[in-house]
Amino acid sequence: MPFLFVLIWSTGFIVAKFGLPYAPPLTFLLLRFSGVLVVLLPVVLLMKAPWPIGRIRQIAAAGMLVQAGYLGGVWCAIKLGMPAGLSALIVGMQPILTAFAAPLVGERVTGRQWIGLLFGVCGVGLVVANKISLIGLSWQSIALSVLALLSITAGTLYQKRHCPSFDLRTGTVIQFAASFVVVLPFAIAFEHLTPAFNAVQWTPRFVGALAWSVLALSIGAIFLLFALIRKSAATQVSSLMYLTPPTTAVMAWLMFGEAFSMVGVAGMVLAVIGVALVVRK
Repeated sequence: MPFLFVLIWSTGFIVAKFGLPYAPPLTFLLLRFSGVLVVLLPVVLLMKAPWPIGRIRQIAAAGMLVQAGYLGGVWCAIKLGMPAGLSALIVGMQPILTAFAAPLVGERVTGRQWIGLLFGVCGVGLVVANKISLIGLSWQSIALSVLALLSITAGTLYQKRHCPSFDLRTGTVIQFAASFVVVLPFAIAFEHLTPAFNAVQWTPRFVGALAWSVLALSIGAIFLLFALIRKSAATQVSSLMYLTPPTTAVMAWLMFGEAFSMVGVAGMVLAVIGVALVVRK
């Protein structure tokens, strides 16, 4: 399950590369959230999946942080000129923040796990080192990346503490519906969203990126993330994020011919060792 989650989650930056040239970031996310609701709502109704009565607000709050806050921050930062490598490095600090906040959810981080977390940070830094550029960097893009980091960290901890267990089908519907409501006014205000989605270029590449975002990322990867949060410690789950930049780098090398140096390979090995130290029982 962790391996599959990392593999799917790592395609997020690839999807951004395919999709963002054809739609503004928040508009793309609204279409993505809508697609999840269109797919899952009939499933929920046909299977009569149970609704989490009494925990809907908590589940919605966690979803707004993990979906609207994290994705909106990363995608808007990249659109404003933030290099993907630097964005990955900033968001890659999530496991460290989660470890510091672990006592809030009744968890304790061991010395071995702290060493693993530091290994992971260094590994991610080596992987993205040759992709970091300050060209086009602005305070707005930095602020959005930091917002994304804080959002996914807070969302993971909040869900672990307040609603770790719920029906994945109805819970996902609640989270994406709440995220849609949050993102909608920002898309109208900043991207001049219209009911006809005039800003979208419906090319085959964009449709493919959108379909993958809905089915693989927003349903497949999120289901896996929820299952991991339910079964594992927050620090262990967050440490898997260290494997995202190396995996994405390999995908970009295979698909787009992007450079992947021996320093990047060393960083990947270091990140894997770090995650192993964190998740080992």
